[in-house]
Amino acid sequence: MAAIDGLPPLREVIATHGLSAKKSLGQNFLLDLNLTAKIARQAGDLSQCDVLEIGPGPGGLTRGLLAEGARRVLAVEKDARCLPALAEVAAAYPGRLEVINADALTLNPLEHLTPPIRIVANLPYNVGTELLVRWLTPPQWPPVWQSLTLMFQKEVAERITAQPGGKAYGRLAILAQWRSDAKIVMSLPPEAFTPPPKIHSSVVHLVARPEPLFPADPAVLSRVVAAAFNQRRKMLRASLKGVAPDIEDRLRTAGIAPTERAEQLSIEEFCALARAVAEG
Repeated sequence: MAAIDGLPPLREVIATHGLSAKKSLGQNFLLDLNLTAKIARQAGDLSQCDVLEIGPGPGGLTRGLLAEGARRVLAVEKDARCLPALAEVAAAYPGRLEVINADALTLNPLEHLTPPIRIVANLPYNVGTELLVRWLTPPQWPPVWQSLTLMFQKEVAERITAQPGGKAYGRLAILAQWRSDAKIVMSLPPEAFTPPPKIHSSVVHLVARPEPLFPADPAVLSRVVAAAFNQRRKMLRASLKGVAPDIEDRLRTAGIAPTERAEQLSIEEFCALARAVAEG
């Protein structure tokens, strides 16, 4: 585990500060500083960006981001036990790291960030998907962030990047790919973490599109997609009957056979259907 800065190895940091990972906080610490630096590099050139990191824990990815040249890092950590370790990182990089002891689900980080902004995080497993959905559904688009470089359970990463026709394809794939270019850029085995989780992990890099792929009202699209996938085994004429009483006509207007199922439709077709529903 080669050092990327003058700070102690992460195992030593964890031992010094008594930082055993808490299951209740979805914590699994990534201790290999070569790996954390590699994750930071997936986010691109950070020298002109403020970076938001959620759940830094003992600071492995934080150190990677700073060592790779991030202009400034805002680290939001719920677990107060990690604050002394993060303070040591802040001291090693004067003026470039701000640590806030808060819950990422309730904090508005924009008050502490200066654009351009990128988000890079080994997300706690228990809040990862919820945070992603929030970042993909702001009131205005394009969003405040340029890109998201996020670690998820491999299964979630595959749902984000899934294509039509498979079991992984669903609401998350459509939401992510409609508004961003999403790719899996790294995969990590359980043994890369302490404690090792029971699943593999993957890093997804999402770049915000200036405009969504196809025109559609976000609220209508969300309602149509949710209804379609809530009963994904049913034909669309059945799963969407609560969306509009004349749904078969709307489907045909959008060029979609009423006997299709949700997982067969492309994002373009879902957007066409959302427009047909909105016009009614």
